[in-house]
Amino acid sequence: MTDLEKLRMTGAGRAMAVLTSGGDAQGMNAAVRAVTRMGIYVGAKVYLIYEGYQGLVDGGDNIKVAHWHSVTNIIQLGGTVIGSARCKTFTTREGRLAAAYNLVKRGITNLCVCGGDGSLTGANIFRSEWSGLLAELVEKGRITDTLAEQHGHLNIVGLVGSIDNDFCGTDMTIGADSALHRIMEIVDAIMTTAQSNLVGFICRYLALVSALASGADWLFIPEAPPLDGWEDRMCARLEAVSRNTGSRLNIIILAEGAIDRHGKPITSNYVKDLLVNRVGHDTRVTVLGHVQRGGTPSAFDRILSSKLGVEAVIALMEASPDTPACVIGLAGNRAVRLPLMECVEMTKLVQTSMNEKRFDEAVKLRGGSFENNWNIYKLLAFQKPSQSKTDFSVAILNVGAPSGGMNAAVRSAVRLALIHGHKVYAVHNGFLGLASEDMFEMEWHKVAGWTGQGGSLLGTKRTLPEKNMEKIVGTIKKFNISALLVIGGFEAYKGVLQLCEARAHYEELCIPMCVIPATISNNVPGTEFSLGADTAVNAAMEGCDKIKQSASGTKRRVFVVETMGGYCGYLATYTGIAVGADAAYIYEDPFNIHDLTTNVEHLAEKMKKDVQRGLVLRNEKCHENYTTDFIHKLYLSEGKGIFDCRVNVLGHLQQGGAPSPFDRNFGTKLGVRGIQWISERLTENYRQGRVFTNSADTACVLGLNKKVICFSPVTELKAETDFEHRIPKVQWWLNLRPMLKMLAKYQTSFDEYVPGEMKHVTKRSLSVDPGY
Repeated sequence: MTDLEKLRMTGAGRAMAVLTSGGDAQGMNAAVRAVTRMGIYVGAKVYLIYEGYQGLVDGGDNIKVAHWHSVTNIIQLGGTVIGSARCKTFTTREGRLAAAYNLVKRGITNLCVCGGDGSLTGANIFRSEWSGLLAELVEKGRITDTLAEQHGHLNIVGLVGSIDNDFCGTDMTIGADSALHRIMEIVDAIMTTAQSNLVGFICRYLALVSALASGADWLFIPEAPPLDGWEDRMCARLEAVSRNTGSRLNIIILAEGAIDRHGKPITSNYVKDLLVNRVGHDTRVTVLGHVQRGGTPSAFDRILSSKLGVEAVIALMEASPDTPACVIGLAGNRAVRLPLMECVEMTKLVQTSMNEKRFDEAVKLRGGSFENNWNIYKLLAFQKPSQSKTDFSVAILNVGAPSGGMNAAVRSAVRLALIHGHKVYAVHNGFLGLASEDMFEMEWHKVAGWTGQGGSLLGTKRTLPEKNMEKIVGTIKKFNISALLVIGGFEAYKGVLQLCEARAHYEELCIPMCVIPATISNNVPGTEFSLGADTAVNAAMEGCDKIKQSASGTKRRVFVVETMGGYCGYLATYTGIAVGADAAYIYEDPFNIHDLTTNVEHLAEKMKKDVQRGLVLRNEKCHENYTTDFIHKLYLSEGKGIFDCRVNVLGHLQQGGAPSPFDRNFGTKLGVRGIQWISERLTENYRQGRVFTNSADTACVLGLNKKVICFSPVTELKAETDFEHRIPKVQWWLNLRPMLKMLAKYQTSFDEYVPGEMKHVTKRSLSVDPGY
């Protein structure tokens, strides 16, 4: 018996419900869609509860049976289509008694709640009182003993829907990434003005990450109040920035609840008056407010919600009376199960620490990612170029195709290298520029404003070093270059591998070399994520959203959309999940004409019923013969009389545009980590006035694997690489393919799905969390 058959046996005949509660968060609809469809997929009867806990208490038409098509075409919508209302009645026993009655009479004993910590705490109270509530209903004659016995236990699973990302135990909450997109859109617009701007009333996490992603000049967050005299230091810093850059534009970000070390609130008007009266800057205050909750959910939030929603259903089906209520969270890129009340207690401890002015502890309790973000922001914002110079020179270059986040990585790398006292050379046009000495010495102010810029401001080429090895060696020798930081895609990795292998012939190449993966294809070995991939998925997703919308007045149309990515199917798969595609054809998941025919017939069956539009994605090199044109014609021919078909090639729009908040933040952090690693290697291998190292571990790819930053020697990665197709031999994201197929109603193997592990949340687990 397969895992899917076992799960269906468990789910058959069971009833479950999903509700959204608290404030709206973009991505909630994707979660509702995933829970509904996965529940139906495993054979459960699924109910949608409208208007949150209020609907649960009121019952009636607020609790409706869901069908597959009930959640069609909602994944791209903001807010929550089933409503989210705060309910005082549910906080009373009478309210919970009414809610229990409404569930029991429908046979519902499995409840998925998507909301904040208050909503999830309420769900846990409801669960703990369940047997007592049923006993009271029996006593009052509202239900029978038999009914109470049949439904004697309530299973609860939570999904954290909150733009604040302040729930301990999970790396990200549903809605936080979308809120960052809204914030960065506004900050980018503000930065085109000529005035200093104060962006106020952003939640703590969003304030910190948006400051890092925008290169803000000053930041106020409650977890880290500024030391006494901060007014003088801030004004002096802003004056220095103006002198060095010639610009009167400064960005200051103020989180709601910001205080000084004595607990006194720091208001936007107070900071504005300081800038006007002491610095002489014309200053404007922008209060973001509820705009952060609006708009279309980002690709990350749609995919996150889908992953967590599927895992929530599996957790409910596997739950027993002894299973504690859990929350489905994210660790790295994997769904995990977290004990609900452990998370809630740790979340409350953050505020307790702040109330008691134990601010360092509060930062640690927010998790490794928050602490890393804060430390890197302080490093880049408050440090200055060292006046004590080292003997080291670092060359920074971009290689391959442009991708979002490249410029953010260059900026942070340049500034940290200058803080360390190194000389920094910026190289135009990759290895070709290094060969032709097309480079210049970088200064602090030259990278101002680079974080939000798309493409590659240094210029980038795909040329590999093997064709110009002698000239590259000559440049390294002439400029006394001590280390290379190469930011780019597969060519960057392959190029550094060639340089490393040439060390035996050229001692000038016996220097530290670090690759920061940056490519929309996400095909570099040694890392799960490359810079630019998130930006590209969002661009492809937005294109698909518009393509689907173009047929809103047309009945029954299928779109075949081609994505980039070379032989790597990451972009097609991730975009497919984000837009709710019916199929995504990729090289790594082989298919034949029988599979194509089955897909057409499957889509035709859906089109005969309630589905009006279909979307099929094709990775550009997924098959030599089954081209985009072939698939288009196949669907057009086989769907005749049922649907028509259109074809779209997204092309280079996937490379363009401003980097996503994730890529800005990720690029900034990778640039810092790259220079920190290079500085350590330089110090370790500096002898008799020169740097010399030929060990394998001094030529590495800097990657993120299971939320841990690691440096993998390029010579070791060689065995893990399919050079013919320019992809890693093993790719983690392939285990998401079954989810894509299940949510598109395909009967597929469940054996490849990896269920989430239970992970406890304690002070110790938070203190050792590496974050990223």
